[in-house]
Amino acid sequence: MQSPVILSNLRHITHGDWKVLVLDPDSRRIVDNVLDTDEILNENITNIESILDPRAPNPDVDAIYFLSPYPHIVDCLLADLARRRYRRAHLVWTSLLHPAQRDRIDKSPPAVRENIALFRVLNLDWFPREAKLVTFRDPWAFLVLFHPGCAGLVRRHMEEVAQKIVGVCVALGEYPTIRYYRPRNPSHEAAILCSHLARFVQDELDLYAKFHDDFPPPHSPRPRGVLYITDRTMDLFAPLLHEFTYQAMAHDLLPLKERDGKTTYRAVLNEGGPDEEVKDLPLSEKDKLWLDTRHRHMKDTIDKLMSDFQKFVAENPNFTTPNNPGGPGGLNAIKDMLANLPHFQTRKESYALHLGMAQTCMSLFQNHKLPDLASVEQILATGFDEDRRPRPKGLADQVVRLLDDDGVVPLDRLRLLMLYVLYRDGLLEADVRKLSAHARVDGEAVIGNMGLLGARTVRGLKEVRALPEPLFPPKDPNAKGGGGSGADEYALSRYEPALQGLLEGHAKGSLDASVWPYTKPPLDVPEQGRPGLTSATSLRSTTARPTWAKTPAAAGGAGAVDNRQRVVVFVAGGATWSEARVCYEVGRRTGREVVLVTGEMVTPALFVRQVGDLGKGVAGLGIPPVGGEGRGRTPEWVGMEERERLAGQRQAGKGEGGKVQGPRAQQAPVAEKLGRMDLNGRSVDAPGGATGGGGGGGGGAGGRPMGTVGPPPAKLTKDPERKEKKKHHFFGKKS
Repeated sequence: MQSPVILSNLRHITHGDWKVLVLDPDSRRIVDNVLDTDEILNENITNIESILDPRAPNPDVDAIYFLSPYPHIVDCLLADLARRRYRRAHLVWTSLLHPAQRDRIDKSPPAVRENIALFRVLNLDWFPREAKLVTFRDPWAFLVLFHPGCAGLVRRHMEEVAQKIVGVCVALGEYPTIRYYRPRNPSHEAAILCSHLARFVQDELDLYAKFHDDFPPPHSPRPRGVLYITDRTMDLFAPLLHEFTYQAMAHDLLPLKERDGKTTYRAVLNEGGPDEEVKDLPLSEKDKLWLDTRHRHMKDTIDKLMSDFQKFVAENPNFTTPNNPGGPGGLNAIKDMLANLPHFQTRKESYALHLGMAQTCMSLFQNHKLPDLASVEQILATGFDEDRRPRPKGLADQVVRLLDDDGVVPLDRLRLLMLYVLYRDGLLEADVRKLSAHARVDGEAVIGNMGLLGARTVRGLKEVRALPEPLFPPKDPNAKGGGGSGADEYALSRYEPALQGLLEGHAKGSLDASVWPYTKPPLDVPEQGRPGLTSATSLRSTTARPTWAKTPAAAGGAGAVDNRQRVVVFVAGGATWSEARVCYEVGRRTGREVVLVTGEMVTPALFVRQVGDLGKGVAGLGIPPVGGEGRGRTPEWVGMEERERLAGQRQAGKGEGGKVQGPRAQQAPVAEKLGRMDLNGRSVDAPGGATGGGGGGGGGAGGRPMGTVGPPPAKLTKDPERKEKKKHHFFGKKS
């Protein structure tokens, strides 16, 4: 999604001339996530430099600055411009600058501004993690949205998130209708979170479309897409349950390493041999074996690994070992044979990685008593036992026995206790204390914090409470196919995430409009179950397309057109790997392209820790400032160069008349009201000026339109529309 946008902009800016590319650490991570260095250098880039490093002047070459909109980055940029480090500067930002930072550039001396050849915002401050999965790499979003002490950060956070969601939509070429989650009978303050965020996104999308005539792209064969905005409270079971599909199970049980969006596992190569080696191997979409198995049940994954390896041995008859002349007979036999694969290094590492992961998962599955634990978990989550009996008797005794079992690790005991409270829709406070003590876990605080997510955790002694209506009616387990993903063979995988119900309801057109309202109801609400239908309010024109251009993608062939509707789902507060899986699976079944977007992927361990943190003081959590303040420090060389420049001017008798801002000046504080939003529904009118986030437009962003996304015009001088845009404070300079 991102690489075509970045490459097309580089191509148009270089225009056949050699240029230097200047990055900062955050923009570098965006680029490295989707492009190799060679791909960048092939676009007439002579060198890639860091704006935080001191660099020698290079006045004969233009520079393309691809930068994050943070104050210390603006400090470095202004120092470069004042020194005329490069011939001309082409400024491309990952997201919209805060108005205060934009003003620093706009109000710099004319000699500095004349050095700026281009100013563009690409809104690429997000990270494609998989083909249909985008994250913002923001592990703090959950706390910002749900911690009672973070109310003052919510508005700016939502503005930033809205701009990122719009960036994803623009990269996809989608101007979607927007629907959001509105829970029934909410009891928690954050219940209005999705409605506020949905309106922020709608305003940002409308503003972007207003200032970009090429958005959405015309003549698309797809029906108009839809964006669903929901949050973690929609499904509290999914992040607590043990999931036994390969990817989710690995992230739950194994010590996977996450760094800059890359996931690695430490595997042993040539185990037992003289050249035994320990190596961190990546789990990426370049690994075909990973793509083929990540969403399979672990049993099917192991069968697939063994089958593929046996096929490989059959295709290479010379590959055997003295102890296994007839080929592998199990995981250990296959691992022994891997040591004899010196000429198939890539294949060897892939098999070693996945066989090692699968074997470790199955070992932990038995050692941690997950068969017994998961059997009870599934009853708590679905309301049915393996024999399809509703709410079976004796369940409390099973829970108590597992809480008392030393073979069940403490984290799993706490997860089980949280699931039991959800199942019972609250317990007596005394019972919560007794069960926590019995399980030897600090469960009272964590369970109490679940109330901030909409769960009812306690009840009175004589309180009679009807069970809450489920968000999506459970499928009849006695009907054909009613067992869901948990057919008899997979009794420990019966639970279906609520996100699956959302996507299936969208495909059938059966979603409750009171729970999933529109921000702007379409003039003619289409029957969502008809995949080829285009809404009457679609902003794309398909009437001009000849019949041959509307061939469904299913027809195949190089000229096939993908006419599937796009469904983008944003989960505020983090999504689970089981939810990522159902996006792929339901998309395939219903003929839609489903894209999951979230702040960060959540594992059970992370979710439990975050829920526990909701009761701690904000100051001790280390939440970084929202909006980029405090993201980094201005390098010392910036001040040194400024002092040297001013000293040179004084020696030349010029005084300080031409002084340009170097280190940033003291900024006027943003009004306190602007950074707060009352989640009880009491709105605070933002003043018509600077707001938080990246200074975004639309809902509360001062009407500042978002920047250009996609290929820029080849001409880098003034264009006819520039004067009009300046009126809206998008272009504050002449170039």
